[in-house]
Amino acid sequence: MLAVIVFLLIDTLACPCTAQQAAPAAIPTVIASGTASKAENAPSPAPAKPREDWSNLLADRNELTPLVNGLSMGEGKFSTYTRELVRLEWRRGDPIDIYIVKPQGIAKPKVILYLYGFPNDSDRFMDDGWCKRETKDGYAAVGFVSALTGVRFRNRPMKEWFISELLESMSSSTHDVQLILDYLQKRPDLSADQVGMFGQGSGASIAILAASVDPRIQALDLLNPWGDWPDWLHTSPVVPDQERDRYLTPEFLQKVTVVDPINYLPQLKNRALRVQQTMDDPESPTRAQIKVAAATPSGDLVQFKDAEAHREAWKAHGLTGWLAEQQVMKQQGAMEGVAKKLP
Repeated sequence: MLAVIVFLLIDTLACPCTAQQAAPAAIPTVIASGTASKAENAPSPAPAKPREDWSNLLADRNELTPLVNGLSMGEGKFSTYTRELVRLEWRRGDPIDIYIVKPQGIAKPKVILYLYGFPNDSDRFMDDGWCKRETKDGYAAVGFVSALTGVRFRNRPMKEWFISELLESMSSSTHDVQLILDYLQKRPDLSADQVGMFGQGSGASIAILAASVDPRIQALDLLNPWGDWPDWLHTSPVVPDQERDRYLTPEFLQKVTVVDPINYLPQLKNRALRVQQTMDDPESPTRAQIKVAAATPSGDLVQFKDAEAHREAWKAHGLTGWLAEQQVMKQQGAMEGVAKKLP
């Protein structure tokens, strides 16, 4: 008896999932440049996961070569902005999806990167209100999530998460920022030679590390950065009590010293820098906040008594207002410098 089995493959466009164990998204076949790519003509499987030196914050270009570079996941045009989802990948099995939101009517806008803290996913980058707010000053907003966060937690054992792999989470994300900038810099529709960056929580900490090794990041606006790992890991509620002891061993603490933001904040004194702290931040213990404040260059620290006070300031000035102002001031300073040199 001859049995005939018919397989029907239905392609669907799934909404991004906020769960930590989200299913991997299918890779579409449209390249950002518009070139079609058919599955039957796909390249040979990529080599094994590249070696990555997490003790060195500089991205190793020779090891982290692009496996997928600029694969368009779709583009939408809205009233005041366009939004494109682009896939990048330089570690086998760990694609990075970046959301590029550009203001309408500006040919080559400057870029502001957005990196929110663990465990935030990418939902906000698809929110119409967020996209309008972050592009209203004429800047392109580029958002993404850090390693072992959101959909990037897929294909990992449950016991391996952002804190248990803190060195990897922080260092590989720092490499990601540099490689994302490499990609953005090559796009003809963006100006990414000098960028601003907003970071919150662990995202703010990663922004500090990235800026310490990448001069393209000229302005940083940081909200409640994590730091001072011995104190932070000792009492932060982000760390489950049943796991805390394993992160307080001398071996673990020594390993993550290289990704402690308080060691790099003083190096940013010549950048446009603002560190914002809400003193009731539930993720960062007071002692760790004090250490971060002490490491912040003089005059670059703004403290709010609570989240409500910060919210009121945000309503008045917006998220990108300060960063946009720094970029404008820098541009004006450069123009004045050129004018002084003219005969």
